Amino acid sequence: MADTETIVLETTKGRVVIGLRPDLAPNHVERLKTLASQGFYDGVPFHRVIDGFMAQTGDPTGTGSGGSDLPDLNAEFNAEPHVRGTCSMARTNFPHSANSQFFICFGDARFLDKQYTVWGKVVEGMDVIDTINKGEPPRSPDKIVKASVGKAD
Repeated sequence: MADTETIVLETTKGRVVIGLRPDLAPNHVERLKTLASQGFYDGVPFHRVIDGFMAQTGDPTGTGSGGSDLPDLNAEFNAEPHVRGTCSMARTNFPHSANSQFFICFGDARFLDKQYTVWGKVVEGMDVIDTINKGEPPRSPDKIVKASVGKAD
């Protein structure tokens, strides 16, 4: 994984490193890097965390209906499976509505395959994701303290 770009999430529970997959979703990866570099994700809560399914974040309002000021993205659906550690974009019922929100799968969620844009995978810190407070929304949500773009060791 050397020289592969990553997004590092410093969360209230610990550090998570996500390996980016521009080969699967170049526009989504570019959006995530842009937002992380701008500090957009800093302080943003995990607002929807369903045990055994996924942890969702990326909405600064914490309601699940917010996003960035940037335009929504066209879908880049791909054949990468939604399995443990997969990072994928959240969206409304409209396929081309992904903006800033994303989720990390706790386990197998293959029923989402080819319907959501997979853009990366957790390469370090999945044990941290497992401890994120659960709920829709959680009573005491965990947060991304800081998100940054980096290189894997």
